[in-house]
Amino acid sequence: MKPAARKKARQLATQGLYAWQMSKNPIAQVELTIATTNDMSKVDMEYFQALLNGVASRVDELDETIKPYLGRLPEELDPVEEAILRLATLELVERIDTPFKVVINEAIELAKLFGAEESHKFVNGVLDKAVKTLRKDERS
Repeated sequence: MKPAARKKARQLATQGLYAWQMSKNPIAQVELTIATTNDMSKVDMEYFQALLNGVASRVDELDETIKPYLGRLPEELDPVEEAILRLATLELVERIDTPFKVVINEAIELAKLFGAEESHKFVNGVLDKAVKTLRKDERS
């Protein structure tokens, strides 16, 4: 699958995770809404579904994994930053086929696209710390 299709999958998964966090609707309903309100022809659907459902099914585990690197309380996170960090943490833990530099860069781009003005700096700092533990084999 083309990198652009994965980029689009990440963007839509981020939007879906944000909607899920805010609405508390079932993830299947959120997925259906995203899939029916967007042009999915240029989206890596398998990746989109894996990210969306992976985060939703492992949210507590992912939150615990990223918590030591936040530098603030998890409940102080902006919902957009929270969605992006959850998605990136899932990729760092589960998707070792995706290089950590790609995961971090994509998360920064998502924060620039959807987050507050300085979100990308925060996301970069958190993931840069996390990757030293979560992908220590890849970094050495």
